[in-house]
Amino acid sequence: MILVEADASEEWDSSTGWAELAEAAVRAAVAESDAAGLLDSALVAEVSVRFTGDDEVKALNAAWRRKDKATNVLSFPMVAPEQLAALAEAGGEALLGDVVLAHGVCAAEAAARGVPVADHARHLVVHGTLHLLGYDHERGDADAEAMEAVERRALGALGVADPYEIHG
Repeated sequence: MILVEADASEEWDSSTGWAELAEAAVRAAVAESDAAGLLDSALVAEVSVRFTGDDEVKALNAAWRRKDKATNVLSFPMVAPEQLAALAEAGGEALLGDVVLAHGVCAAEAAARGVPVADHARHLVVHGTLHLLGYDHERGDADAEAMEAVERRALGALGVADPYEIHG
């Protein structure tokens, strides 16, 4: 079972249900991943999603990645990916990790791509969740392509257009 806890700072439009968006995006990411068994396992796996501002993300990025700038999404895994199957079988509870989104960066990227902020946020939550599950796009092209394929399937399940499609 997946439990999603989410909160949004005042910078995020209060007319959007960010907690519901986060829950759907996390579930879609897990469902389309190699860890899909977590959805029906005895394990209660928690993911925390924080929709916050650029300043908070910049501070986290500086503290944890030594990069003094805001970025669109950060992921902080709490469980090694190779432990997921054993945890799912054993049951109990585990915090998979935290996903943190920066409003200003997310909004600017959405505007540049001509997509709604909510759709881009869905993409970033899916992306961040996949990092919690051990996916990595920085190890090489094959890993990046595998991660993007899972993202496409998850976003398709959410009704979000392929973010990697090249528009000519």
